[in-house]
Amino acid sequence: MAEIIDLGTPFLRLERDRHLAYCTIDRPKSRNALSSGMYFGIKKAVDWLNRLPDPCALIITGVGDVFAPGGELRGKVEDYNPKMDFLTHSDVLPFEEIRHSAMPVVAAVNGICQGGGLLIAMLSDVAVVSERATFRAPELLRGIADTGYAAYLPPHIGVANARDLLLSARTIDAQEALRMGLIARVVPHEKLLEVARGVAEQILLTAPEARMHVKRLINERYGKPDRMSMDWSIYRGPEAREGMAAFAEKRSPSWIPEGLRSGKRL
Repeated sequence: MAEIIDLGTPFLRLERDRHLAYCTIDRPKSRNALSSGMYFGIKKAVDWLNRLPDPCALIITGVGDVFAPGGELRGKVEDYNPKMDFLTHSDVLPFEEIRHSAMPVVAAVNGICQGGGLLIAMLSDVAVVSERATFRAPELLRGIADTGYAAYLPPHIGVANARDLLLSARTIDAQEALRMGLIARVVPHEKLLEVARGVAEQILLTAPEARMHVKRLINERYGKPDRMSMDWSIYRGPEAREGMAAFAEKRSPSWIPEGLRSGKRL
């Protein structure tokens, strides 16, 4: 029988079955948009994983046709926790926790993967991706200077590809993501979890301490995010306020040239 672990939000399910654990993002009414509590819950899941006395791998996935589209921008948060008010933006986010996890973390990307969801997939040990998945880094469309992407993407996929994805904020499919090295494996949708389990178990066959040292060297290739600039952009920047308001109101941000305005959400 699977062990169920509470992550402090009803929109994440963490279940352990022997040497595998599953963290499922389950907020379909909001298209799996990640609240602060959900981001922090994923961080807690990785911390829980690394405190286990026995080897275990974590598989992160979503429900329906969405893996994770990034953070909740509409202000609709049903899992508000006042304790979160005392944490900074950087304290809440799980990306560094995933990146530095000694225990294996595998992303099983079942569908739309954007924003913070894409960072979760990128920084997992391996991202196994459904053929139906799509990817986008839309932060600049929201007025957010995401210095995490600016640090991680160039060494991950090369400077030219990073510029293309970040500055155009365009959507790409699974095959293009595979071609540019954004993710590692594309599989038939119906075999996604089966393959993700297999990948997690393959990693568990390797020696834990030796694996940790190898992963540390790989991680050193990433740049260091400028958290001060990013936090200022999100909490105080006028462009981020306008970008998030435009998203919530389903309109184009005011900085778009008049000739390019569609009047629709970007």
